[in-house]
Amino acid sequence: MGTRLLGLDDEACYRAVASRDRRFDGVFYTAVSSTGIYCRPSCPARTPARVNVSFHPSAASAQLAGYRACKRCLPDATPGSPRWDLAADAAGRAMRLISDGVIDREGVPGLARRVGYTPRHLTRLVTTELGAGPLALARARRAQTARTLIEATEMSFADVAFAAGFASVRQFNQTMHEVYAATPTQLRGRRTPQPGGSALTGQLRMRLAVRTPYDASGVLAFLAARAVPGIESGGPGWYARTMALPYGPALVELRPQDVVEPGQTALVSASFWLQDLRDTSAAVERVRRLLDADCDPVAVMDVLGADPILAEDVAAASGLRVPGHVDGAELAVRAVLGQQISVATARTAAHRLLEAHGSALEAPLGASTPLGLTRLFPDAATLAGVDPERLAMPRSRAVALIGLCAAIADGDLDLDRGGDREDVRRRLLALPGIGPWTADYIAMRALGHPDVLLTTDLGTRHALGRRGVAAGDISMVSQSWRPWRSYAQFYLWRSLGADPKKEQR
Repeated sequence: MGTRLLGLDDEACYRAVASRDRRFDGVFYTAVSSTGIYCRPSCPARTPARVNVSFHPSAASAQLAGYRACKRCLPDATPGSPRWDLAADAAGRAMRLISDGVIDREGVPGLARRVGYTPRHLTRLVTTELGAGPLALARARRAQTARTLIEATEMSFADVAFAAGFASVRQFNQTMHEVYAATPTQLRGRRTPQPGGSALTGQLRMRLAVRTPYDASGVLAFLAARAVPGIESGGPGWYARTMALPYGPALVELRPQDVVEPGQTALVSASFWLQDLRDTSAAVERVRRLLDADCDPVAVMDVLGADPILAEDVAAASGLRVPGHVDGAELAVRAVLGQQISVATARTAAHRLLEAHGSALEAPLGASTPLGLTRLFPDAATLAGVDPERLAMPRSRAVALIGLCAAIADGDLDLDRGGDREDVRRRLLALPGIGPWTADYIAMRALGHPDVLLTTDLGTRHALGRRGVAAGDISMVSQSWRPWRSYAQFYLWRSLGADPKKEQR
């Protein structure tokens, strides 16, 4: 069911199941009629007979068909489908927002408004592509969040229910039994809570699944080079930052490991400090965006590694990612700050803006972690009210920054992953001081666009010039890199090393 929409037929899916190919975990789900359960393709259980197997494009689809989650492979704890960012169609954009908890906060009408459709039409589109409607998809997400909280904390089950987004404890108990064939008590008894999980401090520790190969050190190096003191910090093998989430502030510390073997699943250790545990889903989804956790690196390397211009770079950095961001508005502001200046100078400018207009973390969250993160980046509404003359930057850039923030604050520009990318780009370019470089950089990192190449970027031209590609030929040469030109962009930047004159923003 629905697998044709993923570019796969049922026989291809069954071959992936028979070979236990982890690359397809989260891409589709395998339902077995003889057992009544659904699994991830890599489930270690004995391969079921073909006649007993059907395939589903989402966990919610399998649940609606009457199947329960496998207790052995935990199919809901998988990377998300890479097609959501690749196609960026209405269903994919809706799925990103559902994972962020939009339905719990705004309902289906709010989700539909974000995506740009009527609730009825969006429900029809999502059901066609994902095998389940928005409410069913949100229900599956709540169940996954609840299981995470049950296993990672000692929270009471009533607190878990409401933190996960359920309307009542009764609904919570019923859903957990239907999805996992177990009561909350049985789920908690099955696994040991992870060290550091505490309902009192809002601290959660969990492991986030990432497809391999995964260049974790490259992601950390990119983020650390741009870390703004007060909201970000990092060191060898770790990165941490503050986040402004729908219900309150939060902090996260990430400790990924380099895992380069294709066909495996990397696990990134993530420690969260949340003021409100209802933000669990949003926190996890936004950190997954930051890590580019749902990328299909094998597909990227197959395309880019076949091009002689990039083959050596791809071989040298297996599993390279395009780091996203936890807040599209913050990324956009920092992109404007970084126009035509070096990374170090842009970081200094962002720190000045933070010190002047950012807000302090309130106790006890600000005192609950030793990471030295004390502030939140100023939101768009705050910056929209600042006099451009008071900003320490060229006036044209200050006007561009204030105009950008006003558009975000007024709702004219939405930089989460729910909007149509071309429409967002058009709106950005209509703002004073926002050119193609800035709009495309925002699309690449805030919107998760996998197919953006900054053809006017100095670093891009220098890297390709060293390979004998003239500036006027870049667009033509890069056509063979589609649909992964954003990854090509990062390979080109990486090839420049630490040259401060050509370092990307």
